[in-house]
Amino acid sequence: MRVFLAGATGAIGAPLLRMLVAEGHEVTGMARSRERAEAVRSVGAQAVVADALDAEAVTSAIASAHPEAVVHELTAIPARLDPRKIVRDFALTDRLRSEGTRNLVAAAQQAGVSRIVAQSIAFAYAPGPAGTIHGEGDPPIADPPAQFKRSAAAVAELERTVLGAGGLVLRYGYFYGPRTSISADGSLGREVARRRLPIVGGGDGVWSFIHVEDAARATVAALTRGACGAYNVVDDEPALVREWIPALADALGAKHPRRVPAWLARPLAGEYGLMTMMRAQGASNARAKQALGWKPRYASWRVGFQTALR
Repeated sequence: MRVFLAGATGAIGAPLLRMLVAEGHEVTGMARSRERAEAVRSVGAQAVVADALDAEAVTSAIASAHPEAVVHELTAIPARLDPRKIVRDFALTDRLRSEGTRNLVAAAQQAGVSRIVAQSIAFAYAPGPAGTIHGEGDPPIADPPAQFKRSAAAVAELERTVLGAGGLVLRYGYFYGPRTSISADGSLGREVARRRLPIVGGGDGVWSFIHVEDAARATVAALTRGACGAYNVVDDEPALVREWIPALADALGAKHPRRVPAWLARPLAGEYGLMTMMRAQGASNARAKQALGWKPRYASWRVGFQTALR
């Protein structure tokens, strides 16, 4: 299959690119610079340099590649995130999810592309009763904390645009593994190693994780499997904050985290940070397993942290 991959050098784009090439797909990777384009070519793919926010450049790039499928993995998340400055740090990513998605989808439709697959997130559902594990039919968060409001709107726009074009939306869980924030040299990994990521309150928040290469495998599957719709791409075991932070510390050979009350964490983490630590809820991967014929190699973050982060 001829595949156009936007975001071909990112944390998921890079392993996805390697997998696509290894499986014999003819891949054109879109990159933001000549240096990144060389990285695309080095694994045996074609490369094109284009700014995803430049509609004309995107249209030209996709038209010249003649793809049968377009895969959208565009983000621009800084290597070091400050929980107090989420609005600043996600400004470009939010534009890529809104404007960039519109450009990609319009260009794909103009080129007659038959398959569109796009990255979304599995942690933007509206909160339900305690213990809720969300399926794809659950509604998105309607009244997010101020720090997350623009980002939630951008994710919602991405999904409307892609689904409106008959595409597939892959709602990835929190990534861990090489070049992600949850790794030995990633921003969250470093914070855990320095005991600067505490368990807030009772640590009742629930996260759904996915190893970045498992996410890439699901994306490869989505090129040929699954109908138009959204799919949670997460592992089998949603994780309580009070369990996964100590487990990550163990995997990294670090001391166990401190515990702090919510009132003390609020000035540093903000309302969105508190929500992720205390009220976040996980997601179910049942639909992705059935429709995509996929299952994660690392079925649980417990095993993944111990084996994939060392």
